[in-house]
Amino acid sequence: MTDAEYNPPDEPLRLIHADHALVVVDKPAGLLTVPGKGEHLADCLISRLKSVYPEVLLVHRLDRDTSGVIVFALTAHAQRDISMQFELRKTKKAYRARLWGHLEPKTGTVDLPLCADWPNRPRQHVDHENGRPAQTDWKVLGHDPDGTTRVRLMPLTGRSHQLRVHMLVLGHPILGDPLYAEGPARDFPRLMLHAESLRFNHPETGHGATFTAPVPFR
Repeated sequence: MTDAEYNPPDEPLRLIHADHALVVVDKPAGLLTVPGKGEHLADCLISRLKSVYPEVLLVHRLDRDTSGVIVFALTAHAQRDISMQFELRKTKKAYRARLWGHLEPKTGTVDLPLCADWPNRPRQHVDHENGRPAQTDWKVLGHDPDGTTRVRLMPLTGRSHQLRVHMLVLGHPILGDPLYAEGPARDFPRLMLHAESLRFNHPETGHGATFTAPVPFR
């Protein structure tokens, strides 16, 4: 999907949790987290949230084509606190994905630095000289008869397109990926990547909390 083809889903907000400090949402696939460049890319999750929570503040992002759990702050203190947890890798994130091919072994880690592929933006690529550290743990959940693999992905860092590029490097692109999958691997109705759970400490109480969103694909 190109920017010119941006057609965000028209559906109600799916609130997972809200209190005086933050709001957690289940983002649909196909919706930008923040506005893109140009009026045709103005519709996004944070603008929709502002109609309900005018004070809403950005903490992190999910790619347009990725669905799932995302947290926004409602106070400057909460924004600073949760953002620092992401920066210090104190959050725990788990994603569900479907991959092309038969991934083995059952578990593993990709540790490859990433940076922007400038001639091919917005693509990212592995760059051992200029890339920033990026690590992803994976766990195979099952292999399907159609030759695809269901996995849980646990990023230890939060680089742009990290999960998508790391799976591509393994030779198993995420199904339906409009940027990195090719041929039959790309021929799916959506990017099969979903932010299933997010754990962080509440900025007011310090207590750990885990928020989840059901996986919208098999």
